[in-house]
This record gives sequence, structure tokens and C-alpha cells, in this order.
Amino acid sequence: MHNVLIVFNLVRWIWPRTRRLHLLTIGATLFSWVVMGAWHGWGYCLCADWHFQIRRELGLHGGESSYTELLFNQVPGVTVSRVFADIVTVGRLLMILLATAAVWIRQWASMAESPTPEDVSGCNSRAQAPE
Repeated sequence: MHNVLIVFNLVRWIWPRTRRLHLLTIGATLFSWVVMGAWHGWGYCLCADWHFQIRRELGLHGGESSYTELLFNQVPGVTVSRVFADIVTVGRLLMILLATAAVWIRQWASMAESPTPEDVSGCNSRAQAPE
């Protein structure tokens, strides 16, 4: 489920139908990283915490201290440092935030420029009378 959330946060800003849900999930992620992180350590992820708790209970903890580090070490089998994993994680988050802001700004701008139903039908009460 954690991986699904990560992938959702990475790509679902692209499709207009999922943008509102994406704002919710990326907002929750930022809340965890920043607000909860003020008490647990910056970049704290509730999902990663639960994931690591389960792995420890199963005896699977390999010494990784971040979920991105764990993914690099297990999926492609490349050993990376915590610093590298953090740079990748924060870098992707910044890219997602910029992309999300760009699509929302573009969407709002196009809505502001599009004519209202009254403008299209010619019944615009704001239309000026002929002089």
C-alpha cells in the first residue's frame, strides 16, 4: 500500500480526474513530513514508520533508515547512502510540487478565460447597450 501511495503521489497530478485526490494525498504526505516531523524528525513518514515496525516484527530489518533507501537496496539491488536516498526523495517531491502547481495554475487560468454560459448565449447582463 505504501508503494501505491508513492506512485500515486508521483504521477496522479497528470490526469485531471485524480488531481483533487492527489492534492489530498500530497498534502497528507507533506503534513507527515513537516508537521509530524517536527516531533519525530524532519521527513517523518507515518507509512514508512509502520512499514519498518512490521519488518522488525518479522525480523526483516536490514539497517535501512529511510524507505527510499530500502527501495533502492531491495528493488534494483543497489546499495545507496541515506543522504543519496534523501536527496532523491526530496528532489522528486519538489518536482511533483512544481508540476502540481503548474497544472492547477494552468487549469484555473483556463477557467478564468473560458466564457460563461451567459456569454455564449448572448444573454450577458454585463454587455453594453449600443450607443
